[in-house]
Amino acid sequence: MLLEGSCHCGAVSFKLQSAHPYPFNLCYCSICRKTAGGGGYAINLGGEYASLEVEGEGDIGVYRAMKHDEETGKREKSQAQRHFCKLCGSALWAWDSRWPELVHPYASAIDSELPMPPERTHLMVASKAPWVELQVGPNDKVFDQYPDESIAEWHQRLGLKDTSQ
Repeated sequence: MLLEGSCHCGAVSFKLQSAHPYPFNLCYCSICRKTAGGGGYAINLGGEYASLEVEGEGDIGVYRAMKHDEETGKREKSQAQRHFCKLCGSALWAWDSRWPELVHPYASAIDSELPMPPERTHLMVASKAPWVELQVGPNDKVFDQYPDESIAEWHQRLGLKDTSQ
């Protein structure tokens, strides 16, 4: 499916191909919540990095969050690069060099009509803010940390194929 997105002020627009366009993964970690999650969580989609086309690249900033390493007790920069509009602050997508073929646009930045997911995955719930009340549907799954199932595996398990191509 072709996903088209933009920032709020219109300085940045982008498009990319996604075989996994269902917005089902609600992340409650402090990084997603504070950089892109007005509802206390952010939703990332899966896309093909090689297909990413961007207009307004000069107005894009990149943020690499500081993370606390539980084993060493040290703070270190995340490998994930969170791209945002430098003019209006809109979160656009995340990219990580550990998975260079993937890009994860924020569902909130997508202008294309997205399909409704049959279930949702609430992840990193142990990190959620106290004011956030989970709204868990009857088929939803809840994880304190990350689930073992990837975005691609979730789509495959539910038989959700990209039928727009």
